[in-house]
Amino acid sequence: MKMSPAIQDLIDALRHLPGVGPKSAQRMTLHLLERDREAAESLGEALLAALSRVQQCQRCRNFTELTICEICGDPKRDDSLLCVVETPADVLAIEHTGSYRGLYFVLMGHLSPLDGIGPKELGLDSLEVLLEQETISEVILATNPTVEGEATGHYIAEMANRNKILVSRIAHGVPLGGELEYIDATTLAHALGGRKVVSPE
Repeated sequence: MKMSPAIQDLIDALRHLPGVGPKSAQRMTLHLLERDREAAESLGEALLAALSRVQQCQRCRNFTELTICEICGDPKRDDSLLCVVETPADVLAIEHTGSYRGLYFVLMGHLSPLDGIGPKELGLDSLEVLLEQETISEVILATNPTVEGEATGHYIAEMANRNKILVSRIAHGVPLGGELEYIDATTLAHALGGRKVVSPE
């Protein structure tokens, strides 16, 4: 059955969301039109408002409605620590732990020359300025444990080293409660490579 152009456009738009295939997009579209037009209208208004008001923080590049985001503007944060992450979702994940009180720099991706994503696209020129001008004593690399993430982390580590700043990397390894037989080989290799000496009590 051929859908009307407006319905097909909505289905195609929803398919841009991660994890949403053609069937899911069709189901969402028909649900909103058939049973919940009020929610559809609210969704459209919220999306337009976010697109018009949300921008990138001028310091860390995270999403915000302010010139400088709430985290960067918080005087209680430790401005000597800078955690470099790939996405705003990574910031949310780390903040959720409640164990980090430093600042962030959000790359909005990783180095990928084949896709045309180089240092400029990741804002690494802005990061270089931060490293040169601010009193940062440690850069914490929290890029993803992928080939691209590791390459990006290495590039940033070299930048920090040029500015004589300590560089650390978050540990990647066996999750708490995980059983070794179910851990994938890459994760297990990272766990072995990042092992620490156990000191006697």
